[in-house]
Amino acid sequence: MADEGRRGEEDGGPGAAHQVFVVMESLLEKLKVLNYEEEILAKHNMKNLSRHYFVSSPFLAVNPGEQFFLFTVIAAWLINEAGRPFTAPQEHDEPNATVSNILSELRALGVKVDFPPSKLKSGSGEFVCFVLDHLAEEALKRKGFSFRRPDYPAETTEEESVMEDDAELTLSKVEEEMIEEPDDEEENVMDLEALKLRTCPTDIEASSKPEEILEATVDAAEWSLEVERVLPQLKVTVRTDNKDWRIHVEQMHQHRDGIKSSLKEATSYLDRLQEDVGKTLEKVSSREKYINNQLEGLIQEYRGAQAKLSQAKERYQQASGGVTERTRVLAEISEELEKVKQEMEEKGSSMSDGAPVVKIKQSLTKLKQEIIQMDVRIGVVEHTLLQAKLKEKSNMTRDMNATNLPEPAAGPFA
Repeated sequence: MADEGRRGEEDGGPGAAHQVFVVMESLLEKLKVLNYEEEILAKHNMKNLSRHYFVSSPFLAVNPGEQFFLFTVIAAWLINEAGRPFTAPQEHDEPNATVSNILSELRALGVKVDFPPSKLKSGSGEFVCFVLDHLAEEALKRKGFSFRRPDYPAETTEEESVMEDDAELTLSKVEEEMIEEPDDEEENVMDLEALKLRTCPTDIEASSKPEEILEATVDAAEWSLEVERVLPQLKVTVRTDNKDWRIHVEQMHQHRDGIKSSLKEATSYLDRLQEDVGKTLEKVSSREKYINNQLEGLIQEYRGAQAKLSQAKERYQQASGGVTERTRVLAEISEELEKVKQEMEEKGSSMSDGAPVVKIKQSLTKLKQEIIQMDVRIGVVEHTLLQAKLKEKSNMTRDMNATNLPEPAAGPFA
């Protein structure tokens, strides 16, 4: 992926699992800059996205189908905002084709993608946030928008000099803390001797080696008045260091006291709640016993009715078994009856049909005509045969007569 090196460094850290939440929050800010509320949510009648909408988490109860559809719609809108034409997907489109088209456009924008398209079909997770975040960056680049570091106002001296009540200490309190806690860190320990040297170095140098006993020449009343006048200006601010273990111990004691006070109040409330719950449970149990006693007869009747119902069901099952067998036999008989009816219909149709009779009559008429023709031919042949026989007989008779003629007798002229 594009940020593979950076992710490789974060994989070993304890916050690597939560990096996707940071990416999602950054993505939501970019979408707000691009005015996605009016461009996407208003058109599709959807609610505003939460900070972790596209993060895969069991604590986020979101519809996966709705997540995937909103992911594809936002991705298509961001691709168009980045300057590349892309058709908005519909709910009935093929998910694999839609995801492949989105990744193709992302590669065309110069983003390296080394994960399969199936990682985006869930509609949530690290890769979904990765794709939308890079598309949002490309859309912001095309619009000429870039995030800049915030300019913090310079702190004034008055704000630096504002002190909390707990941090204000007088010189006397500082001296007492120095006596009670001699092992404090050097940052919080005030050197009173150095403070005295800063205020009046010449007097100390002069009195470092006194030649005689010093005697006070100042009136005590005037000294007291001067001390009261200067006392508000002598307050010293000791800045608290959060790394000091004493502060942590003090905070622990404060939290412990707060927990004890809260525990007392919570314990009283819980005791009252326990008493109320106990009383309610007793009432429920007593009413339950009363209801059971009142409904004992009905329960017995109900049990008897259930026993009768089970017996009736058994008899019904036994009877239904015989009915099933008889139904099967009836089906076989009905099938045979249908076959017989079909055969009877075929025979009846063949018997009522007059076509064969007409054919027989036509055949008889044709046979009669042929018989007549044959009779004529037979008559002609018989006549011809008779003529032949007569001719032959006449020829035979002639021949016989010719052979039987007597020889002529010799007459007187011989």
